[in-house]
This record gives sequence, structure tokens and C-alpha cells, in this order.
Amino acid sequence: MINFTNAIEELNNYKGSEKKKTLIYENKKYLVKFPDPIREKNKNISYINNAFSEYVGSNIFKICGFDTQNTILGKYEYKGKDKIVCACEDFTDENHILYEFENLVLSANPNKKIETEISDIMEVLEDSKNVIDVKEAKQRFWEMFVIDSIIGNTDRHNGNWGFLLNKETKKASFSPIYDCGSCLNPMLEDEMIEKLDEVELKNLAMNGYSCLKENGKKINYMSFMKQMKCAECNQAVAGVFGKIKMGEIEKFIDEIDCMSKARKKFYKELIRRRYEIISGLKLV
Repeated sequence: MINFTNAIEELNNYKGSEKKKTLIYENKKYLVKFPDPIREKNKNISYINNAFSEYVGSNIFKICGFDTQNTILGKYEYKGKDKIVCACEDFTDENHILYEFENLVLSANPNKKIETEISDIMEVLEDSKNVIDVKEAKQRFWEMFVIDSIIGNTDRHNGNWGFLLNKETKKASFSPIYDCGSCLNPMLEDEMIEKLDEVELKNLAMNGYSCLKENGKKINYMSFMKQMKCAECNQAVAGVFGKIKMGEIEKFIDEIDCMSKARKKFYKELIRRRYEIISGLKLV
């Protein structure tokens, strides 16, 4: 496992709630995410497993053929203790700038304030036709939604997906996928995972909620896709399903050295259950 402790540190300019550092490793710039301290009362664990979630979630996107931020699982000595961290390679450079969707909102309509209502998001994309390929953006958005449903991403808000602007051509395209730390139930520690029974596993698989909303309510991924009322989502499911390589995903998870057997088994079971639900949809 890579030790980032002695990597060159720069002033951090990345947003987000969790503890992070900006490090240079082998001449590449990384946002390094640390285990996030629990901020809720009455929790038995001190830190959540967001480093594992970030690493596994990002790599599942990559295995399924998506342009995805490169991530590395490593360690960092902090206050005398080794912490498992996830290093996320910066995919911007002098010629490419990341514009998160929330910035696109301001460009499309400075007077419009939106949260994560699906209809508002689609409207902003339509209003941005002068700077993006709307058809491609919608397709990529819904494809991202499908994989987020598999990994159970609860926090794909307006600040963790966006567009990469080429400063030379002035064209913006859907950015690589990034920020997957809120997937795969990072609040569950190994001891809790080992106690889950069949009914609880089924409920976790079925009741994964997105932070995206429909009519003011958070979307239940599986229920939303089962209803098949969104043509663009249906097309994304049909297009992405064949790219979900369960064998490769399970092999990847099995080969993570620093992860417990219980967590590996949990991840694989959760992902496979969701995969099987999607496989039962008539359109695929």
C-alpha cells in the first residue's frame, strides 16, 4: 500500500466537508481524503469508511467503462496513527477547468436557485445549450444515475458532478466521474455488517435513496427504475446494463488487501442484489 505521509503538500483548495489534503505524488496532484469523523451523537464508531467507498465506487464506474477520476487507496500517518486514505488524482490542468453543475446553474440563469429536483436539473441542461451538448449531457447524467444506483450513492448533489471546459476550444464536455465517497453504506462498521441478516440485506439493496428529488421527495433508485416512466433513464439502463461486469467488480473487491473479508462480502452481496433487480426490468 502506498504511504503518502512524506508526499509534498500544497495548500488545499478543494471543497467538501471531510478532512482532506492536497498532495503531490510522483509529479501528480491528488486530493487525499481521510476517514471522516462521525458528527452524529450516539454513534459507536469514531470514523466512517468513506475512503473505501470512494475507492470502490470510483473503480466500479471505471470497470463499467466510464471516464472516471483515478483513485489510489493508501495510508497516511496522522497524529501518530496510520489512516487509510483515498487519493483522488486531479484531472484538471492549465487547459481544462472543472465547472461543477452548481456553477452551470448560475451561468444558465443567475436568478434561478435550485436544489436537486430532477426537473430543475433537466431544465438547466436545456438552458445551457450554448455551452454544452444537451443530448450528450443528459445521456451521461442518466448513465451516471444507473451506476450510482448499483453502488447506492446517497450524495450525488449539484457540487460533485459537472463539466470540463477546454480553454482552447471553449467547449465543455461531461467531466470524469468523481466524488463517490457516500456510496456503499460507509456508516456501517465491520461488526455491524457481520450481524446483518437476509431481510436487512434485502432492505439495504432495495431502499437506496439518491439525494436527487422528484416532486420534492428523494428518489428511491430501484423504485424509480422499476416504474420505467422516464424514457431517458430507461435508455440509460438499457445502454449501461451490458457494461456492468460483475465478475470483474467482484474480483477487484476481493483483491483489496487492507479490507476485511466481512466488508468485501457485504459489498459484493449488495451490488449483486441491485444488479439482479435491474436485470429483471423488461427493457433489458
